[in-house]
Amino acid sequence: MMTSHTSPVDIEQAMPLAEMSVAQIAALPPAQLQEAHTNLLTLQSLVKGVLDRFHAALDQRYAEQAVAVRQASGKDFGVCHLSDGPLRITVDVPKKVVWDQPQLAEIAQRIAAAGDKVGDYIDTDYSISETRFNAWPAPLKETFAKARTVKPGKTSYRIALVQEHHE
Repeated sequence: MMTSHTSPVDIEQAMPLAEMSVAQIAALPPAQLQEAHTNLLTLQSLVKGVLDRFHAALDQRYAEQAVAVRQASGKDFGVCHLSDGPLRITVDVPKKVVWDQPQLAEIAQRIAAAGDKVGDYIDTDYSISETRFNAWPAPLKETFAKARTVKPGKTSYRIALVQEHHE
């Protein structure tokens, strides 16, 4: 199998990994570990691309019908069910609300100026960029350090086979 990037994918080599334990995978020889990782990343990319096209095809086929069904029930968002021959298609359009931050800041100032508690109306999540924090002078950093917790993010790995050169 070839991806759109013309790199070969050895599905037969990647599939046995599904049956292996974590310990078995960890015990693979380095070259096999690197090859398996490369194959899995390529397969992941390939599957993502195919799924994106597949969902676009579902949109092309069912979106108008789903909109009509939701409109008939007075909804812009949510779940609706369609029929296509023997298939029952469930279409879910979740509601995603995005608030205009500068406008909310102005409203928060008006609420505070009126003597009300902003927290009764608006959830506030404070953050400071790490770049900005690291640029601060030490006394300012110390002021904020008590409110700062550093947690590890999700670990990622890149594996490259290093070619040994023998002369």
